[in-house]
Amino acid sequence: MDHLDTVVDNKTLVTNFVLMGLTDRPGLQVPLFLVFLVIYLTTMVGNLGLIALIWKDPHLHTPMYLFLSSLAFADASTSSAVTPMMLTNFLSQDHKTSLVGCFTQFYVFGSSATTECFLLAVMAYDRFVAICNPLLYQVVMSNDLCSWLIGVSYFVGFMHSSIHVSLLVRLTFCKSNIIDYFYCEILQLFKISCTDPTINIFLVLIFSAFIQVFTFMTIIISYFYVLFVILKKRSEKGKSKALSTCSAHLLSVSLFYGTLFLMYVRPASERTDNLDKMYSIFYTIIIPLLNPFIYSLKNKEVIDALQRIR
Repeated sequence: MDHLDTVVDNKTLVTNFVLMGLTDRPGLQVPLFLVFLVIYLTTMVGNLGLIALIWKDPHLHTPMYLFLSSLAFADASTSSAVTPMMLTNFLSQDHKTSLVGCFTQFYVFGSSATTECFLLAVMAYDRFVAICNPLLYQVVMSNDLCSWLIGVSYFVGFMHSSIHVSLLVRLTFCKSNIIDYFYCEILQLFKISCTDPTINIFLVLIFSAFIQVFTFMTIIISYFYVLFVILKKRSEKGKSKALSTCSAHLLSVSLFYGTLFLMYVRPASERTDNLDKMYSIFYTIIIPLLNPFIYSLKNKEVIDALQRIR
């Protein structure tokens, strides 16, 4: 063990963890650092740039774009919770992180990821109202309701993460201080706990299943009705454009939820560390990179806003 310095009841308790990262092969550390540095910088430019554009252009001060800017902030937070520490560890011989730092990292990640689930559901409902009930859109999706939905999404995210972190505090870690992962992932912490984590594991499964199934089904049902209305249109050009946009959104949603399901709802007997790392890379790093481009590059209003500020 690398650093164990608290003794309680003849047990040496961990106060620092060692994150092993994506790989222990020395020859891959610098190339991986450069790859993930480019990804992180692109992610931050894409998401923060989208937020700045939406807030700067009055034409984009509508519910759809307020939801999109909130999603961009959640994506930037998710990426920032995970990637900077991973980048540091690529070039460092000392992969230590404190217990408080580890819990804080998981709290920020958990809050952002949960918030993103609800924001994606809210955005799908917004598109359902706009396309299926266009005459009532301004009445149904008012600015007050928009602000309330965003606020509730973030509140649920913070509360969900707080529950898990408060339960993490009851655990003690004395088996090992080695986390064979690239961030402080909660299931990995359970593996090295010398306190029985059964209640923690049960609540992670229950909350994850409920949140993911509820929000995913909201998205699927909303897009089902949206696609139904789109396919009834006579304009082939409009139909093709709408289908292209919807398919891009659904691809992003499928990657995000698919990897979350495989990580947190799949039976423990089917888990392998290498596959889990790959799934985690998708929802912590790849999806935050893709979202600002998926939701804006084919959006005429965003493109027009970019041209106006040139």
